[in-house]
Amino acid sequence: MTSPTLDDLRALPVPLVTRFAPSPTGWLHLGHAFAALTAFDLAQRAGGQFLLRIEDIDRIRCRPDFTTGIVEDLTWLGIAWAEPVRQQSQHMAAYAAALARLQPLTYPCFCSRKDIAEAAAAPQGPQGPLYPGTCRQLSTTERQARLGEPYVIRLDMTRALASVEVPLRFYEQGQGEILADPAAHGDIVLARKDTPASYHLCVVLDDALQGVSLVTRGEDLFAATSVQRLLQALLSLHAPHYWHHRLIRHESGRRLAKRDGDKTLRELRIEGASPADIRRMVGL
Repeated sequence: MTSPTLDDLRALPVPLVTRFAPSPTGWLHLGHAFAALTAFDLAQRAGGQFLLRIEDIDRIRCRPDFTTGIVEDLTWLGIAWAEPVRQQSQHMAAYAAALARLQPLTYPCFCSRKDIAEAAAAPQGPQGPLYPGTCRQLSTTERQARLGEPYVIRLDMTRALASVEVPLRFYEQGQGEILADPAAHGDIVLARKDTPASYHLCVVLDDALQGVSLVTRGEDLFAATSVQRLLQALLSLHAPHYWHHRLIRHESGRRLAKRDGDKTLRELRIEGASPADIRRMVGL
């Protein structure tokens, strides 16, 4: 999870296709600038292609003006991308088809987040309490009777792993083959009522359809790669290489986040910062 060396660059997949895939739920900050510039610079240095993808499946939090702001900020930074820009909200049918392929390995879950957190048997996973499997035990009749209630679609992790060749591995740039551990995440959510497809499902399908060969992203998403590697195997999709880079943090040590009100690129630009200043701020 350090900057690529010359040997790392020689080991990059060919053809090299990188991407930056923000969600338009707020204005971009320095952390986004670092992620976008990292992917763009790698593509430029290796003679590859850089893509911009807008991950706007969250119909409640995503806004068109934030999408416009993303384009403005990246253009100001000197980043160019291959057209067309893929917007997830325009491809829901593709995600629904992928979800349908996984249907034999899924089940509806009627438990709330509070139910899961309070479940005595719920162990901890990489992202908090794991689902204890309550609704996995429901009969077909019971499930049908409750479909009028709010529910999510979960992947039966045990059955999913039994249907692919294990162990699963993914390639981390600079480290080599990494053993994936999707079971540590439990029965993950693949769809919700307000979001017809999960981040995991959408990103796996998008990367495959767009021919992304190197996924560069923050080290906070390293654990999620195991889940995505499983979905790639289940859907018979090519697995890209990965490089999980450092995060840009606040002086207090916490990672930058929109919800914490960290200064945005728009604000820095208004204050007179230049693209070169932004690169210095993020250590590029």
